[in-house]
Amino acid sequence: MTTAHLQSSSGGNGSAAASAARQGPGETVVLDHGTGAKLSRELVERISETLGDTYVGTMEDSALLELPTNRIAFTTDSFVVTPLIFENGDIGKIAVCGTVNDLAVSGARPLYLTLSLIIEAGMPMADLLKVVASARDAARLAGVKIVAGDTKVVGKGEADQLFINTAGVGVLERPSVSVRNVRPGQKILLSGYIGNHSIHLLSIREGLGFERNVLSDCAPLNHMIDAVLRSVPAGKVASLRDVTRGGLCAVLHEHARAVNCAIRFEKKALPILMEAAMAADMLGINVLHLANEGCLCLFVEPDVADQVLAILREDPCGENAAFIGEVEASSRPEVRMVELDGTLTTIEELYGAELPRLC
Repeated sequence: MTTAHLQSSSGGNGSAAASAARQGPGETVVLDHGTGAKLSRELVERISETLGDTYVGTMEDSALLELPTNRIAFTTDSFVVTPLIFENGDIGKIAVCGTVNDLAVSGARPLYLTLSLIIEAGMPMADLLKVVASARDAARLAGVKIVAGDTKVVGKGEADQLFINTAGVGVLERPSVSVRNVRPGQKILLSGYIGNHSIHLLSIREGLGFERNVLSDCAPLNHMIDAVLRSVPAGKVASLRDVTRGGLCAVLHEHARAVNCAIRFEKKALPILMEAAMAADMLGINVLHLANEGCLCLFVEPDVADQVLAILREDPCGENAAFIGEVEASSRPEVRMVELDGTLTTIEELYGAELPRLC
């Protein structure tokens, strides 16, 4: 039996329609929504109603989960996004997709999530429920269940409208993939465009006008990853990473350091949307450092590289997949880019943050 507690104090199930009917025009979250009394119960009811069939809790103090294996993957993450709601997503979608993807790149099958909300008093109730509905839709798409959660309300000015924390559990039904498996000769692939998520949000913030042409890539990647791992022999996919904070540069440096090797990639091979490149130039930023929320970097053995590329391109999230480089033997870890004229440039890690938090 699966039980869970989505709590502020206590709550119950109903319908999303009932939640919407209770919502008054211009209604906002108030501090009393976090007191554990009647308003708290009503807030939790609205959240659980909006989550619908993706929420399987029964309002107990913990979730009791049945797992088909004794090997599990577990992850947790927190999300701070500005703006909270954008053209084709919001912080709720990012929170679910980010946690699902962190599980999937370890080789696990994501099953369960928690969803905890820190809400600033004054946040419009309509926006809060929109975010929760978006989390619900992302969970349905990924095929995961939300089994526990929490709500806390803080005073005006003590949070940027809404912070979300998630934790995720997945099961390992095949050998896990790991950066430790990377070695010289392996090919490096990207599942799609880099930079789109960051450019979309930055364009909204800066009023650049690119946001309708450069949409966020936020998406759950677990089904695409599962298709790859099911189709090639175990061990042929050495490592997987979702290209989030720090961008592609951070992922490549992580792998180079982990196994003391060199990574070489070609600038002309990078899948970059023209409008994203234009916006990055206007902002004076390097696409290599930009966060993504639906892009996968894969390190694979050369004899399955073409097969993996074909599998990626069959998925909507992988239509623009491409080979970008390979792992090379070296006496020290380094990342090198082949420029358009054939010269090699060493790509250094950022010392700090080139950009504000975007995921």
